[in-house]
Amino acid sequence: MRLIRPALVLFTGLSVVTGIAYPLATTGLAQLLFPHQANGSLVERDGKPIGSALIGQAFTSERYFWSRPSATGPEPYNAGASGGSNLGPLNPALAEAVQGRIATLHKAHPDQDGPVPVDLVTTSASGLDPHISPAAANYQASRIAKARGLSAAQVQALIAEHTQGRFLGLLGEPVVNVLALNLALDKLKP
Repeated sequence: MRLIRPALVLFTGLSVVTGIAYPLATTGLAQLLFPHQANGSLVERDGKPIGSALIGQAFTSERYFWSRPSATGPEPYNAGASGGSNLGPLNPALAEAVQGRIATLHKAHPDQDGPVPVDLVTTSASGLDPHISPAAANYQASRIAKARGLSAAQVQALIAEHTQGRFLGLLGEPVVNVLALNLALDKLKP
């Protein structure tokens, strides 16, 4: 009994500190210092959340920029099933999927005769990537300009405006958030 009492006191004390006090303190600090990020980096339109800046969405309309393909299941961009396809570069299923995506992009962009940007035909490791490269956005610019009755220059200016540079000027690659870009498109008047 002499050994059980200190063990129970220590167990209860550590449970209160690590199970109640620490989570409350970190949640409170996050809400105070970084409320947007702590609440999921939600993007709102007309006061209603329509997505997150951190999770991609499936856009299929000719009027919108298309996101990078997602390998999550059972539906694309399923945050509860984050993960890649795990298909290796020599896997025939991967080659078939990429060829199918290339054919779809060539059909949707008959005026493009250059190579298709790789991020439009391959999935990311998480399957949730909300970004595409500026090259992928520019590849789609003529389709969107035509579908919306805009000039190509207007669409390319919007892409340039929404391109995020390298982190600290040297880490990563420039990217464009597809949801933010599509919301900006909706604000333009043809």
